[in-house]
Amino acid sequence: MPAAAQAKSVAQPTTVVGTGTPASCTSAAVVAAVANGGVVTFNCGADPVTITMAATARVFNDKPDLVLDGGGKVTLSGGGARRILYQNTCDQSLVWTSAQCNTQDNPKTTLQNITFTDGNSSGQSYGLQEIYGGGAVFARGGRLSIVNSRFFRNQCESSGPDVGGAAVRALETSRASPVYVVNSTFGGADGWGNVCSNGGGLSSIDVSYAVINSVFTHNKAIGVGQNPAIAGTPGGGLGGGIYMDGNTFDLSMCGTVMRNNSANESGSAIIYVSNSRTGTMSVRDSSMSANRSIGTAAPSFDLPGLPGLFVLAAPGQPVISGSSITP
Repeated sequence: MPAAAQAKSVAQPTTVVGTGTPASCTSAAVVAAVANGGVVTFNCGADPVTITMAATARVFNDKPDLVLDGGGKVTLSGGGARRILYQNTCDQSLVWTSAQCNTQDNPKTTLQNITFTDGNSSGQSYGLQEIYGGGAVFARGGRLSIVNSRFFRNQCESSGPDVGGAAVRALETSRASPVYVVNSTFGGADGWGNVCSNGGGLSSIDVSYAVINSVFTHNKAIGVGQNPAIAGTPGGGLGGGIYMDGNTFDLSMCGTVMRNNSANESGSAIIYVSNSRTGTMSVRDSSMSANRSIGTAAPSFDLPGLPGLFVLAAPGQPVISGSSITP
């Protein structure tokens, strides 16, 4: 396992949210801790706790790299009303630190041992362009790693041709590292899945993902009309589990289960589009089954013999080994 894909040490936290009781673990404390950066842990008592966010936690670009560790007991909830965590190196309100803000290597954010639930990015543009999707987590620039975490019932805009990532939306992150998703669950049971126009679980533009030992089930892409949108439709409905678009980028998947995801158009498990046909995709030791393209507005364009996958990539892609991909 690459070092960047492993959980970070929290032996010396920068900030501890809470003083030992559930009531001491507040939205305001989470927002302040994330804004300060560094290693953030929680002390909310012996039992699991849900913190309903009254405001979105924002990652500032001039602060130490953030490690947000819930200790396996903390759930951050958007209450169905707001995005939970927001990172954007090109947002001046978070302090510009580079002229090439969209490709800079910092901040490096790690989310580990934590649950994100009921996030909702609908209508939250922050007055900037392209701040759509990412019902639980939105990240532009810098790096992002997700380790031992869970995403339930998050949602983003229900229609649109390039809106995605009910759980996670990543744009133009550092070329030095993929977004790592390790030992994490997106959905997992009926009624727990994440829902968006595209990419119920993950969505990205010009971003590479390394997905390791994770689970994607019951996530939905509910838009209608594809991308670009068919005339007379709002667009969307691609990539029930994962939606990836751009030019040169990679999807590496290993030891992962994708089951019972759905899309109104195609790519009910994964849609991967490298417009320049330079991107690569590998699937190893993974299982995909019962993923369904369910709409009637347009036919499914899944690859022959690979139900649930729609891939436009470099010649010879995708490369699949040791995996089961069945209807």
